[in-house]
Amino acid sequence: MQQTAPARQGLTLAVVLLAVFVVPTSISGTAVALPAIGADLHAGSASLQWVVNAFNLAFACCTLVWGSLADRIGRVRAFTIGAAIFTAASVACAVTPHVYVLDAARAVAGIGGAAIFACGSAIISTAFDGAARAKAFALFGTVAGIGVALGPTVSGPAVDGLGWRWIFGLHAIALALVLLCLPAVARTVEEPRDTGAPRLDLRGAAVFVLAMLALTYAIVQGSQWGWTAPGTLGLLVVALVLLALFTAHSRRTEAPLLDLSVLRNKAFLAYCLVPVAASFGFVTQLTYLPTYLTTVAGHSPSAAGATMLLLTLPVLALPLTGAQLVQRGTPATAVILASLGFLVVGDLALLLLGPDTSTLAMAVPMLLTGAGMGLSAGLVDAQALALADPAKAGMAAGFLNTLRLGSEAVAVAVFGSAVAGLAAGRQGTGTSPAAAYDSAFHTLLWAMAAVCAALAAAVVTLARGERRA
Repeated sequence: MQQTAPARQGLTLAVVLLAVFVVPTSISGTAVALPAIGADLHAGSASLQWVVNAFNLAFACCTLVWGSLADRIGRVRAFTIGAAIFTAASVACAVTPHVYVLDAARAVAGIGGAAIFACGSAIISTAFDGAARAKAFALFGTVAGIGVALGPTVSGPAVDGLGWRWIFGLHAIALALVLLCLPAVARTVEEPRDTGAPRLDLRGAAVFVLAMLALTYAIVQGSQWGWTAPGTLGLLVVALVLLALFTAHSRRTEAPLLDLSVLRNKAFLAYCLVPVAASFGFVTQLTYLPTYLTTVAGHSPSAAGATMLLLTLPVLALPLTGAQLVQRGTPATAVILASLGFLVVGDLALLLLGPDTSTLAMAVPMLLTGAGMGLSAGLVDAQALALADPAKAGMAAGFLNTLRLGSEAVAVAVFGSAVAGLAAGRQGTGTSPAAAYDSAFHTLLWAMAAVCAALAAAVVTLARGERRA
């Protein structure tokens, strides 16, 4: 592959990372604006939740489709289309007159966000090699982590000072800058094409999107309807049937949306399971630990937010460390297994948390859990895509990010539903609400650590004998 000049590589990386920063910022930052949106648009809680859920739902459904499409039309072109969709949707969000229009625009933004993540990963895999690729993916993981962590921090002052509409306006401005720079990026990235698959598998894409829609909607609504409710079970059955049909279709089709030969590479699958472990071991804590700190430990919201820095700082600092360790000769699998070990130990160490636990005592468990996420962030993408055929890098990135986003939705929904159910059951025996939540949270920590340990064992088993897919 012809190498671009360092300056042009730097422009490519900067453009991709700016767009990548906007996507998680949009997810975590929008939640801060929900009260202001509700007051301004006279919206109820259900329609407000879909401001966030619609984005996540569309993102999870479309990531694989965008990755496969990028292999056919070009990664930069697909990335450009996705960024344009996100920009237009953000403008619509900023000027919307009604919450239902906002919900629809957020779903469209999720479609664009899926393209940014899937195609952005593929662009980096295409434009960089060796140590430069490892560093680029480490920065990819760092920037995504910064976006998640700083989303509320950036959005809060924007809502207070400018109004909630400017949150989406700022997203549009940032992505407009990305779009201005993309023609220069397109001239510097030489892309391999999958000549054996010139057309998108539209039938497979439709079946897959419907399957993911049924699955993620069941997960989103399961905590409200109940996991054994007919609606939830019916959607899960529909999702399983559609996924079975998608698999059968992929085996028969000459140019499928997902080439199943990619999944025969056990080492590739091993790397794809690492973000799943992070979803259960880290994302659940990122989502529900603030509630624990305010409900059980009695922290103020601002104090809880400051304490959460112990969990998020390693995600900002360690992706580059992981890449540097690999560059210095440490096997990538060893670094990734260390990160999984940190997740397991960190979740178990969080069992020390209680109503009277000091911030100093929380530091080690939270830092360990954050290290479990941060050490492998970016490194997983670099190692997984290095095993894929360059012509199928978009498809591989789409599959990896589908597992990442899908597992986050599953982990967060299951954790939230389980902790609420356990807490309610224990309150029925006369336990105070805070004590019931404390007990339920600790039970779920055992479960999350067990899931991470099981996934770590699966990674060890699958990672033996790496080969190119």
